Amino acid sequence: MSDRVSINISAHIAHVTLTRADKMNALDTAMFEAICDAIDTLTTESDVRAVVVSGEGRGFCAGLDLSNFVEDKEPMDLMPRTHGMANVPQQVAWGWRTLPMPVIAAAHGVALGGGLNIMSGADIRVIHPETRCAVMEMRWGLVPDMAGYPLWRGNVRDDVLRKLVYTNAEFSGLEACELGFATETASDPLTRAMGLAEEIASKNPEAIRAAKRLSNALADSTDEALLLAESEEQTDIIGKANQAEAVASFIAGRAPKFS
Repeated sequence: MSDRVSINISAHIAHVTLTRADKMNALDTAMFEAICDAIDTLTTESDVRAVVVSGEGRGFCAGLDLSNFVEDKEPMDLMPRTHGMANVPQQVAWGWRTLPMPVIAAAHGVALGGGLNIMSGADIRVIHPETRCAVMEMRWGLVPDMAGYPLWRGNVRDDVLRKLVYTNAEFSGLEACELGFATETASDPLTRAMGLAEEIASKNPEAIRAAKRLSNALADSTDEALLLAESEEQTDIIGKANQAEAVASFIAGRAPKFS
């Protein structure tokens, strides 16, 4: 796709790889643009049932490329909402949450600053226990502004998040899992993530996408709205061909063939 990001689609699974390995997949302008383009591309891929995001080389993503900090360089205007609710830096993390299909991040080596944000945008986050993680922005005199706050809300305890933001203290992949930044640890995160993607891809794709919409609504919907949304989603699924195939294939003990 570019010299920053590649997409390989096979068996209804899209594997998105950050390919700036010589810089530990650090985020420069071209990387921001390439990730946003990848998300835009996947939005229209109706045959994709799950996405896996990983980093090439020694780490997932080392965060912002510090060469972008040049004193005579004009700061980016962060106020325009270029991607729905988000600006460009936010989209590289928030965009995964807006995709219609589940996204699984496979992190190893480093997931620092913006890399931690990108990982946080995934529905499921598999991390090597020795991965170096940090909310890094305060080290550079900044605040987290890549969609971390809405993505961490409900996952990371409020006081713990405050401490990690204020101090930019480093923590391990194992600690990330314990703190709520990651879902689970694995010695081979990519293999585990691909296995989860294969399992998800074997389910009714209409039900999977509906479940993601309901999950996305959890953070800010009322009980009344969620109860109604459950009923609306189920009404659109139940009795349809793919739902009947899920039942028939299970009873027959065979792999399902969804349309």
